[in-house]
Amino acid sequence: MTPLSPSHRPFRWRPDQQWEGYLFILPSFAGFLVFIVLAVVMSLGISFSEWGLTGFKNFAGLLNYRQLLRDPVFWQTFWNTAFYIVTIVPLQLALGLIMAVGLNQAIRGVTVYRLIYFMPVVTTIVAGAIVFRLLLATNGPVNNLLAAAFGLLGLPFSAPNWLGSSDFSKWSVVILTLWKNTGFTMVVYLAALQGVPKELYDAAHTDGANAWQRFRNVTLPLISPTTFFLFIFQMIGAFQLFTEPFVMTSGGPANSSLSVVQYIYLAAFRDIRMDKAAAMAWVLFIFIFAFTLFQNRMQKRWVHYESE
Repeated sequence: MTPLSPSHRPFRWRPDQQWEGYLFILPSFAGFLVFIVLAVVMSLGISFSEWGLTGFKNFAGLLNYRQLLRDPVFWQTFWNTAFYIVTIVPLQLALGLIMAVGLNQAIRGVTVYRLIYFMPVVTTIVAGAIVFRLLLATNGPVNNLLAAAFGLLGLPFSAPNWLGSSDFSKWSVVILTLWKNTGFTMVVYLAALQGVPKELYDAAHTDGANAWQRFRNVTLPLISPTTFFLFIFQMIGAFQLFTEPFVMTSGGPANSSLSVVQYIYLAAFRDIRMDKAAAMAWVLFIFIFAFTLFQNRMQKRWVHYESE
């Protein structure tokens, strides 16, 4: 057997390698192992255990998961989270794309407009939620404007209780989330729009395509990879929604706006049921993984890459 050349031998330390670089990444790598890998492995073990304030008590098997299936609050938070997904994700994609198309035009002060629309992204969510609580109060500016608009149209108006009604509490969370995150979607779409070759628009215009036809047949297919990325990113974010309902409505009234992640937090740190919280976290992971895998398979039907 011929010996391996030095370039094909298994990894071996050489004097020309700078060991200082490994020292620089060692703290981050150790933190990743302890706070990510070890935490994930332990949470899986805790989900199969009876684990309370004092730590491990007994091995519970699938008991925690079976209890979740009989927990009405868990199913309510599941449907609340599903509501956030089917409202926030499409609305955020549509509004972000509309804003990006508008700000991709050669208009005066476009940089200022981009800055204004992006400012909520870097604004503290707690401060934004406090302001929105004031805006959406029963006698707040939003209801006053709606009352004035309905009055001009001669229509009856009953002020909605945005924060204290089970019918409107989830919508208040949706409004806050759209205000907070749509600017990020706009910026990503804006970068994608600026990457579309102008020659394709000129060729479509020469062929007689109007503005809508150019947008539908040129713009949308070429930015579909960006749409796919934003869809997956926002869907995972909607699954993990926590701060907005926590600060805006505290999950109420009657758990009508409680999200799954918020329920995990309450189970772990209010009820001291680490085992139940870990089981819910792994159920949530399974749902996120399944949805992401499904969308990754489905992208072949509507996502168009330039190499194709």
